[in-house]
Amino acid sequence: MRSAKGIGICILSFSLVAASAVTAPKIGEKVLPVVLASAGLALPEGGSSLLRGQIEEIKTGELPQNELSASATSSDATRTATQAQPSNTKQPVDDDLTKTPDDIQKLIEEAKKQLANASHDGKIISRKYDNSGATTTYGKVAVQNRTSQSMDIKKVLSEPVDLKITDKSKPSVLIYHTHTTESYQMLDTDWFTKSYQTRSNLATRNMVRVGDEIVKQLEAAGFAVIHDTKIYDATYNGAYYRSEDAIEAYQKKYPQLQVLLDIHRDAIQTNDTTRIKPVATINGKKAAQIMIISGCEGGGVTNFPDWRYNLRFATQLQKVCEESYPGLMRPLYFCNRQYNMHKSHCSLLLEMGSDSNTLDEAAYSGRMLGKALAQLLENYVVKE
Repeated sequence: MRSAKGIGICILSFSLVAASAVTAPKIGEKVLPVVLASAGLALPEGGSSLLRGQIEEIKTGELPQNELSASATSSDATRTATQAQPSNTKQPVDDDLTKTPDDIQKLIEEAKKQLANASHDGKIISRKYDNSGATTTYGKVAVQNRTSQSMDIKKVLSEPVDLKITDKSKPSVLIYHTHTTESYQMLDTDWFTKSYQTRSNLATRNMVRVGDEIVKQLEAAGFAVIHDTKIYDATYNGAYYRSEDAIEAYQKKYPQLQVLLDIHRDAIQTNDTTRIKPVATINGKKAAQIMIISGCEGGGVTNFPDWRYNLRFATQLQKVCEESYPGLMRPLYFCNRQYNMHKSHCSLLLEMGSDSNTLDEAAYSGRMLGKALAQLLENYVVKE
């Protein structure tokens, strides 16, 4: 039986806000600003922008008007889920994680020409998110707890993660993208132009490209990985249902799958002319800060009894990432949401920067995340 997610109750932190969001289209557009203002109090920074997009989904079933719609069939660069195959071949990777990949560098050079005379329609403010926004901290782990559950990070870190990898050559990790077409800026500037859209159905530009960087690091460490690159958000409405169907198909074909990571990017803006990009400088290079989302029951979210297992895995991943690359992580966001996190005991949603970060920054973060994740997974490989 499916549980509500994506639209309405499962995406909001409080049931009152959820009810308002679902009701708003019936009342009329005049209510929407009130809904957004109320919801913004319950969501992390960037959440109001997410909610605005979800309300557009409820109203029209389509992408928000300021974002480029995508076709699941018009891109030769997009591979279907049925074509995805596991791989644990140790591909050669550059030891210098800060190096910009050649294909991304080419896109940067093209963008410099294309946007040379672009209008400056608003400003981009760089911000490094630190633990000041957290409700609870312990060591390298910071959590923003937006639930009614008590949060003892030390205790959660001591609890066993339900993960056992008996054969690295069999896929234990699935990387997928429910909002596949989310993409990034190409140029590192302090301004944005509305003529440039941060949606793309090209796997060379969207979340698939960031997922590729994560996968390369896992494969280099010998882990078999499934990377699902299918577009699920050609229309927003039903995207999580479609990605859930794909997860179930993969789990049936590859029963060893345990770690399910839905890789997204955030969208943070204070108003129509000011956008925020979460960024940290690591080893001399700008990186898009990452936010892990781990959900639980409550606030209208039901049928999610095993959420504690995901939280254990989330805190472990947060810990190893921050220990390896200080500043890479925003506080872990613990909330009353489900998305597809009920599909395994190690299932999380990750926001890789925002639409104001560059693809290069997000790809760099993907490499660091992949390397840290591989380090964490090694702790759960059964030794002969």
